Amino acid sequence: MSRTKRPRIPQKTSNRKLLSMVMTIALPVALQNVLTTTGSMVDTMMLGTIGQNTVGAVGLCAQFSSLLFSGFWGFVGGGMLFFAQYWGAGNDEGILRSYGIMLAFMAIPAAVFSSLALGAPYFVMRIYTNSSPIQEIGVRYLRVVGFSYPLMVLATAMSALLRSTERVKIPLAGGIAAVITNFVCNYILIFGKLGFPALGVEGAAIGTVIANAVNVLVIAALCIRQQEPYVLKITRHWHWNRELLAEYLRKSAPIIANEVMIGVGNMMINIVLGHQIEDAIAATAVFRTLEGMIIGFFSGFSSAATVLVGKEVGAGCHEEAFSRAWRIVYFCSFITLLACLFLVGIHTPLFHAMGLRGAAFEYAFGMLLIFTVIGPVRMGNWTQNDTYRSAGDSAFGSTLEILFMFAMVQPVIHLANDVFHAPFLLVFALCYVDEPIRYFLMQRHMYSLKWIRPVSAEGRRTLAAFREKYHIS
Repeated sequence: MSRTKRPRIPQKTSNRKLLSMVMTIALPVALQNVLTTTGSMVDTMMLGTIGQNTVGAVGLCAQFSSLLFSGFWGFVGGGMLFFAQYWGAGNDEGILRSYGIMLAFMAIPAAVFSSLALGAPYFVMRIYTNSSPIQEIGVRYLRVVGFSYPLMVLATAMSALLRSTERVKIPLAGGIAAVITNFVCNYILIFGKLGFPALGVEGAAIGTVIANAVNVLVIAALCIRQQEPYVLKITRHWHWNRELLAEYLRKSAPIIANEVMIGVGNMMINIVLGHQIEDAIAATAVFRTLEGMIIGFFSGFSSAATVLVGKEVGAGCHEEAFSRAWRIVYFCSFITLLACLFLVGIHTPLFHAMGLRGAAFEYAFGMLLIFTVIGPVRMGNWTQNDTYRSAGDSAFGSTLEILFMFAMVQPVIHLANDVFHAPFLLVFALCYVDEPIRYFLMQRHMYSLKWIRPVSAEGRRTLAAFREKYHIS
């Protein structure tokens, strides 16, 4: 079988039906993520009235939060692999035990990052910028927002399990409640409304803590009300056995390494971007917010790929898993392009509302145009990686991403910035230099069919016949 051509596998699910299935999962997840990012944009707009340095400082703190995300997302990725396949196989005990393992490991980075934010905020800010005014503002923010990290991790764990078992409306409700809470609290506490003192950046941090608490409480309340069978079965989460723990760690290890190493790589990139002039720092903070909106919208479709493909692999329907996978990948890239073009169309009022003027405005627009070109390719890589993970192949995409980050992206960026003193937008564009090459390699792997590696008993029973039929070595 050719590795460069799509295998001729029959499609049991029509394009229209598959699109409907994707949308059922993707739209609630995408809506939740977009609402969350919109809340961040509103925060940025509110803080923009205080000053451009405040926007830059909170933006750098958000990069620290992103590093926390990288620290725990590897465990989430491993968990979702098991959730989706056990869901397809109807293995309730497997789901419950996998959730307990995932939650226990996620608590580790939550504790570490919360301790750093609360106990060593100056250390954190000095990593990201050498601007003293921005450091001082960031320290004030971190000393409060650090309390939100354990809550954020818990809400993420609960949402991952609910999405993987196709109960996407519960985390959506929690997300909506959190965004509304964040907006109201920030308005009151940043500007000092309803008799409260004007707390500025500390007010924004307090609003974030309260919003994360509301998110957890709403999800828990709805799980109780709807008698959701997994999230709150606390005593059954800890009945691990050695075999499941070993397999979870084996499957999760490449994902954990991927997320941690890429998180470190992105931190190194953000350090380079954070040591530019203050206009560029402010532009980067605003762009990251918009990038978060695009990624948040897109990740709903990536979540759909994880569930719809992993479920079929777990059930032993490997032909159908592939048939869904390649179509979802292309659809995600197309959706990403549309989202980027929409933001380009409204960039002027958006940037002005977020406090950008002059050079900062021009930098942010240039960054958005660059991402519009490369974003669909980048999201195509992301979707393929998530697809492989859900099917049991957690190593291929992870290894590729780590290799290119440190063998290509980091050297190129540091040479351009530190040796050749290239313009800021060129340095930014080089952050994505690896994406087209990885896309080609990921496509070859997609059509090789070697990424289908089930963890469920049902999936393993049909694997040998599938490999023999399509001559997979």
